[in-house]
Amino acid sequence: MMPTAHGLHPVLDVVDLVKTYGAGDTAVYALRGISLTVERGDYVAIMGSSGSGKSTLMNILGCLDIPTAGQYLLDGTDVSRLDDRQLALVRNRRIGFVFQSFNLIPRTSALANVELPLAYAGVKAGDRHRRALAALDLVGLGQRGHHDPNELSGGQQQRVAVARALVTAPALVLADEPTGNLDSHSTADVLAVLDRLNRSGRTIVLITHEPDVADHARRLIRLVDGCVVEDVRHRPLPYFERTVTA
Repeated sequence: MMPTAHGLHPVLDVVDLVKTYGAGDTAVYALRGISLTVERGDYVAIMGSSGSGKSTLMNILGCLDIPTAGQYLLDGTDVSRLDDRQLALVRNRRIGFVFQSFNLIPRTSALANVELPLAYAGVKAGDRHRRALAALDLVGLGQRGHHDPNELSGGQQQRVAVARALVTAPALVLADEPTGNLDSHSTADVLAVLDRLNRSGRTIVLITHEPDVADHARRLIRLVDGCVVEDVRHRPLPYFERTVTA
């Protein structure tokens, strides 16, 4: 796809994506020709029941798996042309992951957990510390950086995971059932953080099976049997995305 009028590529551009497991009579079609575009600054929820293909799509969008056929452009880059080392760099620097299970390292401070992607990227200690503190401030946990995960509530742990996803300033925040292990109060806290981040311009793709969580997104995509059966926009893109600049 060509860049938009303001010169920026869509964050995601997926064309006729197919994923099959096995071959012949035993082949399982997880994705059946999915095409979608996610513009910069959008907030998209992808829903579907078990077996709908949403986890497979999540893994491909996160560069954790490769499609059988079709094209996937991430921020203008054709992912299929990247080798393993380049894919690892993309995952670390251009995609911020938030998982249902938090995936924090125990007995390691919240601040150190947030610093990890920067350490992998070779960022110097002083810069890592500064950027990790700024990311924790963004999610409202700037004063809890020296607490270990077991000293934080589930909602706070997930907010640390969101801060870790943000610390590399990725093109995309990819959240897989981020409220699945949280109570209603912690769910509200985490969704408020994601809402605020999107209003500030972050692009978010959220995988969920919960309609009340999906309602926070600007756009809903529903999958059934590996196909997009619904693609509805609840709210417009932010103004900065729709404005044509000189």
